[in-house]
Amino acid sequence: MTFETHHEVAVEPPEPGGLGIPLVFVPVPDTKTVPNRVHLDLAGPSAAAQAALVARLLDLGATPTDIGQGQVSWTVLADPEGNEFCVLSPR
Repeated sequence: MTFETHHEVAVEPPEPGGLGIPLVFVPVPDTKTVPNRVHLDLAGPSAAAQAALVARLLDLGATPTDIGQGQVSWTVLADPEGNEFCVLSPR
């Protein structure tokens, strides 16, 4: 579940009582000048779920990015503001 206002975006785990923690993102007017203090890794249960999530994120404005990861099985993306995150391969 996602809750959004112009002051914050809150993202809840997909299943009540399941794995995951709620996250709250608060926009700031400053431009990014230092590396993020937190790096998000998103995970799904299957390769199909990973591909679907990457496709959805690209449709929402994410872009592939290179953070020096080389050849890896996961996908590295950046949100429209340039914040990097990964969509992990199933384990």
